[in-house]
Amino acid sequence: MSNTVLGLLVGLTLGIVGAFGGLAAFLLVLVLGAAGFLAGRLLDGQLDLGGLAGRSRSTSARP
Repeated sequence: MSNTVLGLLVGLTLGIVGAFGGLAAFLLVLVLGAAGFLAGRLLDGQLDLGGLAGRSRSTSARP
């Protein structure tokens, strides 16, 4: 199991445990699931946050 899947499962589980029932709980689970998914992608090295800051890991030359 990759860190991405593990992070997604942990986020969803924490969301369900943290809030049970209703629209607010659904939104909380959605946000925590997305956060867990992104954390897992970051740990797997499949997410480059440098692009948000204007830096990226790409080796292509820019004109």
